[in-house]
Amino acid sequence: MLITVSGPAGSGKSTLAVSLADALDHDHVSGGDIFRSLAEERGMTPLELNKQAEEDDEIDRDLDRRLRDVARDREDMVLESRLAGWMAGEYADLKLWLDAPLDVRAERISQRENKPVEQARTETRERAESEAHRYREYYDIDIEDLSIYDLAINTARWSPQGMLSVVLHAVESYEANGDEGKAPIEGIEYDF
Repeated sequence: MLITVSGPAGSGKSTLAVSLADALDHDHVSGGDIFRSLAEERGMTPLELNKQAEEDDEIDRDLDRRLRDVARDREDMVLESRLAGWMAGEYADLKLWLDAPLDVRAERISQRENKPVEQARTETRERAESEAHRYREYYDIDIEDLSIYDLAINTARWSPQGMLSVVLHAVESYEANGDEGKAPIEGIEYDF
């Protein structure tokens, strides 16, 4: 089963994806790890690479090509990134969207990256605006369109273990043979 976990920075994607992959004995692939590695290779912060990606579309396209290839070629995996649901497209069995209020996400990022909350809030807002612009420009994706997702969850409402329990229940309840509602991905050209 291929499960995607998408959402904005600080929404709990990585926390859920790692624990879900472990609970299901699936592989875990993180777009964030790939992006951070690309930034590190270039001697930049993720925010700086994000800004450069506004001028150099090959950065995003390379990342997205890798995500799409992984989704096409592998099974029994949890694929996690902001665009995982869109990039996996028809290959995904279940697509999850995680979110939380900006203040909650900024606090999480502040703790994770050891930076002031206000700085995390500003960078998170700027990053989201930058990415939303690029997603629309490159692929005509509206990141706020949640219609492709099977389950959207406010992660501020549950602990990490509670989130895992909610999602595991959904995964265990899923029956591919009785699935009548897989949301199609329409109008997207995977032009990398």
